[in-house]
Amino acid sequence: MFTDQAHAATKACWDASKRHPFIQQLQAGTLPLATFRYYLIQDHYYLKEFGAIHDLAADQSDDPLVAQQLHAGAEHLRQGEVAIRQEFFDRLKITPAEVAATPVAPTGYAYTSHLYRELLTHGPAGAVAGLLPCYWLYAEIGQSLANQGSPVSIYQAWIDTYNADDYTGSMTDQLALANHVATPENTPDLLAAFEKSSWYELNFWQMALDHEDWSLPETAPASDFSTPR
Repeated sequence: MFTDQAHAATKACWDASKRHPFIQQLQAGTLPLATFRYYLIQDHYYLKEFGAIHDLAADQSDDPLVAQQLHAGAEHLRQGEVAIRQEFFDRLKITPAEVAATPVAPTGYAYTSHLYRELLTHGPAGAVAGLLPCYWLYAEIGQSLANQGSPVSIYQAWIDTYNADDYTGSMTDQLALANHVATPENTPDLLAAFEKSSWYELNFWQMALDHEDWSLPETAPASDFSTPR
């Protein structure tokens, strides 16, 4: 099956995600709250586009099963993960003004651009493959952290989100959808989309840890560079 091939192809990348300092510190309770706040704001930008791509791909599909499942995924996202994120925002007093003052980071911008590109170049099937690692990797991380937990309550709540039955059920639906849209002809393209998304997932943790922004590297010459709008 496509999902077996995809999982095997990205094992090293996923293992690196599970061992990433962001995840390790979150589990240990040593992740600075400022870093978690930054992650939540960047993930807010990501999830907004993530949901939009579900609906766009559904609208472009001529397969009723694909369209129904993608629209359902977008709605589940709005009712579940996005709603829980708002609870986190409320607990940490992250305001709309703070979100507006924090530009989307380069890695987040590139990741969502990649997802739109997969939809544009490979249609709904490409979007399904590109979206899948976010569902699947988070479920595996949630499961791996569930037994140990975290001493920080909001980090524990984050872990619980991705180990909950409703989340893992939605992830299972997406696995089935990916196998449904994969064919012998499009599998190479879908694997490439899945692998790129897995790479971006790994780098999303580092983006958060670094509080990545649009600053020039220190070695670059001075210029009139400013944050893109």
